Amino acid sequence: QVQLVESGGGLVQPGGSLRLSCAASGRPFSDYAMGWFRQAPGKEREFVAAIIWRGGATYYADSVQGRFTTSRENAENTLYLQMNNPRTDDTTVYYCAERSTSGLPGRMDLRGYDYWGQGTQVTVSE
Repeated sequence: QVQLVESGGGLVQPGGSLRLSCAASGRPFSDYAMGWFRQAPGKEREFVAAIIWRGGATYYADSVQGRFTTSRENAENTLYLQMNNPRTDDTTVYYCAERSTSGLPGRMDLRGYDYWGQGTQVTVSE
């Protein structure tokens, strides 16, 4: 069983920066991929970013491309989401997730992920 715990959320000003962390425990941090999703009240959970362990390829939603960067530290079993130049519409709860296998559903589809963290709130405001 994998446990994922997000941290680093909080209040940030538009144009500032914030780094989210996701600490994994329970078994080796070496499955297929991990991702970040976010969900606003009353809306569906949406894809933000993903990173493939083998090779480190990263993928981003169009809305965050060029502003957010995901990375991982294998030795620390930690996933990161660096949020630069956040906007007010980035305000919501962010979740990290892990998936064990490749293939369908695709990496941007939340149904492909097996484990989820509890989420961390990010508020972008003056």
